[in-house]
Amino acid sequence: MNVLEIEDLQVGVDGKQILNGVNLTVNEGETHAIMGPNGSGKSTLAYSIAGHPKYDVLHGSIKLNGEEIQDLTPDLRAKAGLFLAQQLPTEIDGINLSNFLRAAVNAVTGTQINVRDWVKLLQAEMSNLKIPVEFANRSVNLGFSGGEKKRTEILQLKLLKPKFAILDETDSGLDVDALKIVGEGVNAAKGEQGFGTILITHHTHLLDYIKPDFVHIFANGKVLESGGAELAENVIKNGYSNWL
Repeated sequence: MNVLEIEDLQVGVDGKQILNGVNLTVNEGETHAIMGPNGSGKSTLAYSIAGHPKYDVLHGSIKLNGEEIQDLTPDLRAKAGLFLAQQLPTEIDGINLSNFLRAAVNAVTGTQINVRDWVKLLQAEMSNLKIPVEFANRSVNLGFSGGEKKRTEILQLKLLKPKFAILDETDSGLDVDALKIVGEGVNAAKGEQGFGTILITHHTHLLDYIKPDFVHIFANGKVLESGGAELAENVIKNGYSNWL
């Protein structure tokens, strides 16, 4: 069974400590929702796991299947089985979406999928996520709406087949219809692949579609309380005042 273990993780950005001892274990197939107010360090946790060079690990460990991954660059972490859906997906002018995704899939799998099979696979997955097929020939995320960018992130998730998916406020900026499509897309991918999920959010809308096994209240750079779905219900009723 795949397992992602984070132990006493302390992280700084530009000389300021943001994470203050995060402990979290995610097993294959589990969904962990991390909820907290803006500025609590949730995105810092996501980018630290993914290996963004801006974030300095001051103490602690990040282990994938028992192996420390802090010395791995982001691309090697992706090849090892980590996936990050960004809150603000990057626009890449001049590289069309189809070529970008095919190169990513080839890099992660170590094989070369032929063009005919690739086009068939890509069009099927785009259709499932209600992404217009012509988007395959557009520059990555360039001119896409917020919802289209988020659906493209979930398209990457389905194609790359990671061991663990970190979804950083994937619900941010989505209308009701796009939220439903994204939620159903994540559920479909998880049902097919069985990956573990860290779902980062500051409200509960996405949890209506992606049901968490565990909910963690995150503030001041660490997990303050962990439990089941009842914690999310508490946030709906009372906000984060009980923990701040």
